[in-house]
Amino acid sequence: MDVVSLARELVRCNSVTPADGGAQAVLINVLENQGFTVTKLKYGEIENFFAERPGPGPHLCFAGHTDVVPPGVGWAHDPFAAEEVEGVIFGRGAVDMKGSIAAFTAAAAELPGHISFLITGDEEGEAVNGTVKVLEWMAARGKIPDFCVVGEPTSQFQLGDVVKVGRRGSMNAVINMPGRQGHAAYPHLADNAVHKLIPVLAELVARRLDEGNDFFQPSSLQITSVDVGNPVTNVIPGAATARLNIRFNDAHTGAALTAWLREVLDRYEPEAALDVRISGEAFLTRPGREIEILAQAVESVTGIKPDRNTGGGTSDARFISRYCPVAEFGLVGATMHKVDEAVPIAELRQLTEVYKALIGAFCQ
Repeated sequence: MDVVSLARELVRCNSVTPADGGAQAVLINVLENQGFTVTKLKYGEIENFFAERPGPGPHLCFAGHTDVVPPGVGWAHDPFAAEEVEGVIFGRGAVDMKGSIAAFTAAAAELPGHISFLITGDEEGEAVNGTVKVLEWMAARGKIPDFCVVGEPTSQFQLGDVVKVGRRGSMNAVINMPGRQGHAAYPHLADNAVHKLIPVLAELVARRLDEGNDFFQPSSLQITSVDVGNPVTNVIPGAATARLNIRFNDAHTGAALTAWLREVLDRYEPEAALDVRISGEAFLTRPGREIEILAQAVESVTGIKPDRNTGGGTSDARFISRYCPVAEFGLVGATMHKVDEAVPIAELRQLTEVYKALIGAFCQ
């Protein structure tokens, strides 16, 4: 099948999260014609599906998302027209990640093997009614694969230079520091919430969480906001709020970092409120057969020995890692989420060849 035609057809579907825009129907039709059994899995308003085709060898799953971020303004090309200009396809989702979905689908069409697809419409959204729930459904039915490849745009400068073998964890924290409002001329009658918050933040920022390791960068705590909502200069604020983001490696867990934040707060102000949301824990797929086969497939097609790292933000691989070995490999991500997102056709075809090499080597 023609990877370019499928990629353009998918890009033409306006699937800004949480809408589907017909994208999954396009893909399901193609997969059913290839002999896949498709199970639609709708949770809330989110469209997902699991498709499986029996075959020889270990079970290889491809995970991807058909939802995209809003296009924004300033495009030179209609973001949902999939225009082809001088060998390049323009459109929202061309790179992240309809192009890689098309490439793996085209690769699967040409080779036998026990292959499945985990496709969600919730990756760019809240990630509550997508991959998490499909994985639960798969586990309950004995359909967890031996290895999963997520088609995120991992390549940095040229196709093949990066394979993601893990991701840092991510957590957001909100500190609400209480005080007592008063007149700036009478500080003895007030309790300045900002003054109480500053030493807390200073201690948190001063701690170097770790030095990193062979696979992960050092963990990082960043203060993203400090607010009091004070429009005047002569009022001592009675409350102050700080927001933090921590990107952490596998030396930490979200629970341990939460406990540390609470311990620091308690030493300064036990009445301070702390709200923590953990987006995902750090994970690492250790070197083994799965990673080696993927890396060799990449190198055999591109001539590049891929760097195996854990940089960047989070992806649905953080959920998959709880069930089976997982890695991420896909297109060059330079234009993802940007105006005039685009993928060169030659890169699409080369990615298809990488996935074919992976299927051929793994499903034996």
